[in-house]
Amino acid sequence: MADGAGEVGFLGVRRSLTGRSWRRRPADEAVVRDHQLRHDLSEPLARALASRGVGPEGATDFLSPTLRNQFPDPSTFRDMDRAAEILIDALQRGRPMAVFADYDVDGASSAAQLVRWFRAMGHELPIYVPDRILEGYGPSPMAFRRLRDQGAELVITVDCGAAAHDALVSARDIGLDVVVVDHHLMRGEPPPAAALVNPNRPDDTSGQGHLAAAGVTFVLLAALNREARKRGLFDDRAAPDIMRWLDLAAMGAFCDVTSLTGFNRAIVSQGLKVMSGWGNPGLKALLEVAKGQGPATAFHAGFILGPRINAGGRIGRSDLGARLLSTDDPAEAVALAAELDALNASRKEVETAVIDEATSFIERDSNHDPEAPVLVVAGDGWHPGVVGIAAARLRERYRKPVIVIGVDRPSDTGKGSGRSQPGVNLGKAVQAAFDEGLLLSGGGHAMAAGLTVRPSGVPELRAFLEERLREEMIEAVAADAVEIDALVSPSGATRALWTDFQRLAPFGPGNPEPMFAIADARIDRPMMLKGGHVRCTLMDASGGRLKAVAWRAGETDLGARIMAGGASLHVVGRLKPDDWQGRESVELEIDDAADPRMATG
Repeated sequence: MADGAGEVGFLGVRRSLTGRSWRRRPADEAVVRDHQLRHDLSEPLARALASRGVGPEGATDFLSPTLRNQFPDPSTFRDMDRAAEILIDALQRGRPMAVFADYDVDGASSAAQLVRWFRAMGHELPIYVPDRILEGYGPSPMAFRRLRDQGAELVITVDCGAAAHDALVSARDIGLDVVVVDHHLMRGEPPPAAALVNPNRPDDTSGQGHLAAAGVTFVLLAALNREARKRGLFDDRAAPDIMRWLDLAAMGAFCDVTSLTGFNRAIVSQGLKVMSGWGNPGLKALLEVAKGQGPATAFHAGFILGPRINAGGRIGRSDLGARLLSTDDPAEAVALAAELDALNASRKEVETAVIDEATSFIERDSNHDPEAPVLVVAGDGWHPGVVGIAAARLRERYRKPVIVIGVDRPSDTGKGSGRSQPGVNLGKAVQAAFDEGLLLSGGGHAMAAGLTVRPSGVPELRAFLEERLREEMIEAVAADAVEIDALVSPSGATRALWTDFQRLAPFGPGNPEPMFAIADARIDRPMMLKGGHVRCTLMDASGGRLKAVAWRAGETDLGARIMAGGASLHVVGRLKPDDWQGRESVELEIDDAADPRMATG
């Protein structure tokens, strides 16, 4: 409906400059009124809360999430008690142990939690992180043999291992005990392990499948404390205060893009408060080298700290992130932070080069079919550590699944990573391609996938995926809409409005950041910035003004229309604080826009 009251066609927009329709998030009116009365919320905020599926009984926990109210019983996780018993046994007997971690933020923050707990108990855990290029993802028979040769009798894998059947069989054969702590989806029978803790294993009943590995590890710390207390280990000493490490659990949860609902929401909300004390030497050093400041926010975790921690695993030494988060030596933390910051700068350069070349291939080659349901692009020498980021950026631009493959000619292999559009199960399609013999390896989940392919097989892979995903993409395009929380004017988009809606933070999957629409805004003083960003001022008929920016929009229809200025636009975006020179204002990060004269087409 053109008045914005219906689900589709908010402000009459059925086709925006990015090709989407607009709709108001649906909300139960009775629940909206209940939230207003019971919690003294404004109507727009109450509506936003209800539209996120929060009912009358869940509003208090959502608005004020606490671990006390939402911490699950560790025993509800399959093998959690068994894992705690094995690890406390090993601690008491002095068995040599090691932690084997994935090379991303979730793996690093999970490993650091375990290192810090065992350190508090007087036992130092060495960390092993596989090299992304030489060893690939997860444990391997070679890595387990190496750890066994170095004296380890027990290995704890974090953020990996649940699907490492061959590696775990090898570990069993060489007498190496393995405790797996993971969160990835599993198929078939669990691989052999002394204990396998994963809320996504088919026989788990915890209901915590949305946790990152760092969240599962945090619950394991509670189980370790409980088991150690049961055995009298705290009769003459204090139990480790696991709340000190909640910042690490929050880092893993946020950077692994997990659903910020329930217990996971409490982890991130309370973890950011712990992080704000900057008591972790590594996080503090990383913040300082990045010239960040202030209390910790989701922006700190996702855009300042997270990319730098990941940089080691992408193009540097894979264990740098885990070492940074687990060190108590300020000098070592400063050195590691500086190295990661430099690697992150290099990563950006490598990433930009891959994206530019991939875009050129897509635009120039026959692969650029506007109707193609998926884009598959490959290039010689593209670094496998950045192909996932490149795929994500290109997915944003083309609004369809994208797979980017870096080809290594000497080994005659291409390693690729894909990112999908909501409603299109890319991981399932990649798995089907593997089952058809088109890939050397491949798998993933709905929104992301990884694969290895012979370069000569890329055209056949592209054709297979186009056919496989065509129907899903037709449905996804039809459902691809901008969901809007409230209609505001430039003068009504105030700091007070932003502050009010911050009661819904932290934002992420399961709790999207609020989207605000502005009708008939006149574009004033458009300006192209370095990096392809477009800045402007939005004005209404009464003279109200609001600063706005459209990131990476320079070469898009959206950016071109903003730069053209002139006639009014309907605009949708997210409000962000603007504290430049102490002004305490807001600006709009533009997500989409529509020309009122053409939006109904």
